[in-house]
Amino acid sequence: MHFHLSLPVAVAFAPAALMLATMLLAMLASRATALARSRLWAAMNALSLLALALALVGIFLPGAASLSPWFAVTALGGAVAVLVQFLGLVIGVFSARYLEGEAAQARFVAALAGVLAAVHTLLIADHWLPLIGAWALVGVALQPLLCFYPDRPFALLASHKKRLADRLADALLLAAASLAWWSVGSGSLTELMQQVETQGAGPALQASAVLLVLAVVMRLALLPVHGWLIQVMEAPTPVSALLHAGVVNLGGFVLIRFAPLLEQAPLARGLLVALGLGTAVLAGLVMLTRISIKVRLAWSTVAQMGFLALECGLGLYTLAALHLIGHSLYKAHAFLAASSAVRYTRLQALHEPRKPLAISLWLAPLVAVGVVLGLQMAISPGAWPLWWGLILGLAWAPLLWLPTTTSPNEGHALRLAMSGLVMVAGLTGATLLAHALPLNLQDAPHHALGAVALAGMAALYLFLVLLHTRPNALEAWRRRSYAGFYLDEHYTRLTLWLWPTRWTTDQPPSYSPQPLPLTPTKLSD
Repeated sequence: MHFHLSLPVAVAFAPAALMLATMLLAMLASRATALARSRLWAAMNALSLLALALALVGIFLPGAASLSPWFAVTALGGAVAVLVQFLGLVIGVFSARYLEGEAAQARFVAALAGVLAAVHTLLIADHWLPLIGAWALVGVALQPLLCFYPDRPFALLASHKKRLADRLADALLLAAASLAWWSVGSGSLTELMQQVETQGAGPALQASAVLLVLAVVMRLALLPVHGWLIQVMEAPTPVSALLHAGVVNLGGFVLIRFAPLLEQAPLARGLLVALGLGTAVLAGLVMLTRISIKVRLAWSTVAQMGFLALECGLGLYTLAALHLIGHSLYKAHAFLAASSAVRYTRLQALHEPRKPLAISLWLAPLVAVGVVLGLQMAISPGAWPLWWGLILGLAWAPLLWLPTTTSPNEGHALRLAMSGLVMVAGLTGATLLAHALPLNLQDAPHHALGAVALAGMAALYLFLVLLHTRPNALEAWRRRSYAGFYLDEHYTRLTLWLWPTRWTTDQPPSYSPQPLPLTPTKLSD
């Protein structure tokens, strides 16, 4: 009987324990022989596969809701644990080939396993202390990965900027925890949510919610603290995949975890909407001006994290959870398949660029909104508010843009239009079906903030239309957009003023040519 009672607890902690064991194994392998190091990747991938299997079992295992006073399993936490471990396994398999021949592979494995172990701990945390500690350890374990090539100055600068953002986030989280602990009389998150739902949130808890939001903004890399996420492109591609697909998204999970508290804190929700909407709009504009594929993917992540924060501020927690999962899978594939993206971009460059047909720029949002709202009414009328259907229609309208052609071809234009309609309908249907997943989340839409979000997305779409129809009139905006509106430059100066550091290296080049002799020399016999 005791075995059955302890089984859910063992399964819930198993992924973190296995990744911790992998980290210790890698630390020992760094001092072992070359043969032992060569077997390290196989050991890590085997343990990752076992951790993934146990994470899957944990979803369906009854009796694992409350593990201890400090830990608990939620439906969303279990789903994200499976997602993170799956991505960890894929990244591990990819890295074994990608880093072949690198001298610091054992250090990479140890850091990767350490990140996964800390993430698993955060996902089951039901107390302020393990939550704050696990999130801090994620950043600590990530540092060796960000600085995997220590001779790259921008990698060192990005790592330092992230370190400062992490420490500020830790301080804000500690302040939020202190206020909540003092108000509730306990550090338990479950007790906090119960008190909020029964008694509401007083001034101390509302202040705690605001501090929590500010801490999450630091971790989500929203503007203006986003620069480190762009500059970590200096790290190996598997690190970018891990960071963009499985680490940055944790801020969204924490916001959803604290949903009952956010619903009682209007100022905190307003901050999320303002910062999330501003980040989504500005980062989306910057992404359009960049050429480098990896940099565009990084700016895309910043915009998506802004959109994720916006969804949480609007009270659409189910959609935020689906966005988190979908973005993780997409970004992992995008970074790990970056070479294919480069090939596709080069092939596209061989064709003459075509501007969108002017009339399609104005008709596309009307058609997209009609498809979204029509399918919503037919499948699940109460899935989300009307204003969110309008936002989705604006977001997916570019799929319906038609290119201008020098020789009219009605058949080609019709095929493009139909394919765009199929994509919009498919995205809408998939979102509606995924919305019915049993994640045990209760949405709390805020209609006034929803109107603000709709106005912001409409302004972004209007800017895109003007960018295609009146490009010369927006030339100054294009230059500012390409520079990221100079926000990161100011944050970098502030970082180096608050926490000075040396981020350039004096390491000599790997090859130093010898000077030629000034006098002829004889050849010896």
